[in-house]
Amino acid sequence: MPVGSGGSAADTGAGAVRRRFPGRVYDAGVEPDPRFTLANERTLLAWIRTALALIAGGVALEALGLPLHPGLRLAASLLLLGMGLVVPVVAWWHWTHVETAMRHGRPLPVPRLGLPMAVGVLIVGILSVLGVMVGDGG
Repeated sequence: MPVGSGGSAADTGAGAVRRRFPGRVYDAGVEPDPRFTLANERTLLAWIRTALALIAGGVALEALGLPLHPGLRLAASLLLLGMGLVVPVVAWWHWTHVETAMRHGRPLPVPRLGLPMAVGVLIVGILSVLGVMVGDGG
């Protein structure tokens, strides 16, 4: 039975091989140390939690009707929602590339989420401060 296939032949039936998703990642190269694979997965899950927080923040910003300028509040909310929708896709892409690199003994790819996230959060902060300064117009 292949390393990391999820159990012994007795667990899954004689001669059965459990497929792991995504096959293009798990079917290539050599199985790395499980600690590294699990660390990579924890990083992916952390980015997913971040995406959920961004989406919740974007919804809350509009739903709570804070006394901010409506246009600036909407812009900040949409930016948070947009980032929350993009982050999981980029995080998945990065997870697959890190896992593939580990399996082939190549250098790990450069993280791509840090700078765009920092810039996005900075813009949301600026929009929020301007929204407070301008007020809700009411």
